[in-house]
Amino acid sequence: MPSTCSTDSRTGPPSPGTLYVVGTPIGHLEDITLRALSVLGAVDLIAAEDTRKTGLMLARHGIATQRVSYHEHNETRRTPELLQRLQAGASIALVSNAGTPGISDPGYRLVSAAAGAGVRVVPIPGPSAAAAALSAAGLPTDAFVFLGFLPKKSGKRLAQIKALASEGRTVILYESPQRIRPLIAELRAALGDRRAVLAREMTKLYEEFLRGRLSTIHEALAGRSEIKGECTLILAGPDEAAPRPQEELQEEIRRALAAGTESLSELARDLARRHGLPKQAVYAEAMKIKTERKPTTD
Repeated sequence: MPSTCSTDSRTGPPSPGTLYVVGTPIGHLEDITLRALSVLGAVDLIAAEDTRKTGLMLARHGIATQRVSYHEHNETRRTPELLQRLQAGASIALVSNAGTPGISDPGYRLVSAAAGAGVRVVPIPGPSAAAAALSAAGLPTDAFVFLGFLPKKSGKRLAQIKALASEGRTVILYESPQRIRPLIAELRAALGDRRAVLAREMTKLYEEFLRGRLSTIHEALAGRSEIKGECTLILAGPDEAAPRPQEELQEEIRRALAAGTESLSELARDLARRHGLPKQAVYAEAMKIKTERKPTTD
């Protein structure tokens, strides 16, 4: 976005009683701004998601500022403590393990409490996995929605996925490497074989972008014994070229029945696993199609 304001290149000590929300690298340690390094080296305290991981990054740049942990398991207790220090005049930098605090990372509670108490909150812009993946995905960027990690409970997750059926904007999702294949199968079953991009290990040595339909990406991952690194999945809106989920399943059933290499039970099991659907539902659909295929006699 083009700037309409004059730039401010002033440097100086952090302002007392100010909370700085500092973006840090998502992988490559050189992906940090000069301003971020200046602030981290000069504040009274750094509130870090993991003090050890942040310590490694700070040591790389010769910074020895005092650190205190601030993560999802202690943020409810730690927020009032940090707010009290801010109100007493301390300057504090908030950082997460990687990227921008508060974006699917701890930080919201402290920022909300500080802003609500009239404490000055200053963003120090930096990396974000969502923005990095979107910028290199090659999918529409004029309008997008960021959902982060979907719910772990299957009922809530599937309900949220189904709600995306009418979402025309590009969707950005985060997922763990252990769950990325099941998620892609669920998305394909509910939304059809949409265009997508999977970004993995961004800015690191083994950075990878897998592009294509959901089925193509799922197939590429299925051949791997292990998947490493946090994953960012960019999902395009619906398009006319992508078959509807039900139509796609029916076509696969017809092809499998014509080949005749599997029993109905085996066919249902394999397709259910591939599409992330209940085996009973696939079996019922296969039985229906098989019955319809039988020639009629006068």
